[in-house]
Amino acid sequence: MSVDTRLSDEQLQLKKTVQEFAQEVVAPVSYHHDKTKTFPYSVVQQMGDMGLFGLPFPEEHGGMGGDYFALCLALEELGKVDQSVAMTLEAGVSLGAMPVYRFGSDAQRQSWLPQLTSGRALGAFGLTEAGGGSDAGATRTTARIEDGQWVINGTKAFITNSGTDITALVTVTAVTGETSNGRKEISSILVPVPTQGFTAEPAYDKVGWNASDTHPLTFDDVRVPEANLLGERGRGYANFLSILDEGRIAIAAVSVGVAQGCVDESVKYAKEREAFGRPIGHNQAIAFKIARMEARAHAARTAYYDAAARMLAGLPFKKEAAIAKLIASEAAMDNARDATQVHGGYGFMNEYLVSRHYRDAKILEIGEGTSEVQLMLIARDLGL
Repeated sequence: MSVDTRLSDEQLQLKKTVQEFAQEVVAPVSYHHDKTKTFPYSVVQQMGDMGLFGLPFPEEHGGMGGDYFALCLALEELGKVDQSVAMTLEAGVSLGAMPVYRFGSDAQRQSWLPQLTSGRALGAFGLTEAGGGSDAGATRTTARIEDGQWVINGTKAFITNSGTDITALVTVTAVTGETSNGRKEISSILVPVPTQGFTAEPAYDKVGWNASDTHPLTFDDVRVPEANLLGERGRGYANFLSILDEGRIAIAAVSVGVAQGCVDESVKYAKEREAFGRPIGHNQAIAFKIARMEARAHAARTAYYDAAARMLAGLPFKKEAAIAKLIASEAAMDNARDATQVHGGYGFMNEYLVSRHYRDAKILEIGEGTSEVQLMLIARDLGL
C-alpha cells in the first residue's frame, strides 16, 4: 500500500489552527501547571470549544465528523509544547469516548457521547492493575450480577483523567465469570462518576506529565445497572486490545510532536546561543546532532501516517501501529535527551521546555504498551 503523506487543505488548516492554539494558549501556561502540578481546566475547556474532543466522531454524536488521523494531527501539534495537555486529549478521546462509540449500545452512545465529545466531561479507561500492567489478562477486579446490578470490587492503577472535577465516566474491565476452557471471562462495564463505593485515590507523585490527571482507583461494592455492560459479555479484554491498537497510533503522534518540538527548540537555541564568537549551530557537532534529531522525527511521522492510513482504509494495522509507537516513542526520548544536551545547563532548568520534555518523554515508551510489548507484537506478526 502506498501512502500519500501530503496533507489536504483541510488537514493543513487543522494543523495550523491547533499549532496557533498550542503556541498562544497552551505554551504560556505550561510551566505553571507543570510546576504546581495542577490540571489545566481552562485549556481543556478551550479545546472542547474548538471541537478537538469530537474530531473523530460523527456529528450525530456531537462530534466534528472527522477521522482518527485528524485527531493525530492535533495531538502532534499539542505534543510539541505540552505532553500533559496532549495526553489529556488523547486519553479523553481514544480511551474515554472511543470505547463507548465502538462498542456501546444506542442508549449508551446517546447518554454519554455528547458530553464526552464536547469536552464538557472526561471519560477514563480502567484497565491496568498494580499486579497486571502488560499482562492485562491477569485482571483481579471482579463484577457479579446481584438484583439486576453489577457489583464491582477491585482496584486499578495509573488511570488518566480519572479524578478531575469534570470526570463523568470510568469504563472498567472486570472478571465476570469463567470461559468454557477455564480462563477468566473479562467484561467491560460503565461506571458513572460519582457512584457510591468508587474512589479516585490521591493523585500519583510522578516524574513527569505533572499537569495530567492520574490516579489509582478503588471499587468497593460499586453497584451499577446491568445495562451498563459495554459491548458483549466476555469481550471486554478483546475489545480493549483493539482500542489499544488505535491508541498506539495516537501515542505515536504525540511522540512525534515531542520529537519535533525538541528539534524546533534546539534549532532556535543553536542560532541564538553564541560561544567563541559565533552561534553554536555553526559547530558541526551541534548541527549534526540536530540533523539526526530531525531525521528521527521525520521517520517517526512517516510511520504513524502509514499506520493511520491503513487503519482508515480498513486494512490490518496492528503491526504498523506497534512499529509507529515503538520508533516514535524512542525518537521522542532520544530527541529530548539530545535537546537537553544542546541547551547545556539551561536544558536542566524546568522553565525550559526541553527539560520538561526530557522528564515527560520516558513514559511514552511505557504507556499503552511498553516498547517490549511492541517488539513482541511485531515479532509475532513475523511468525516468530
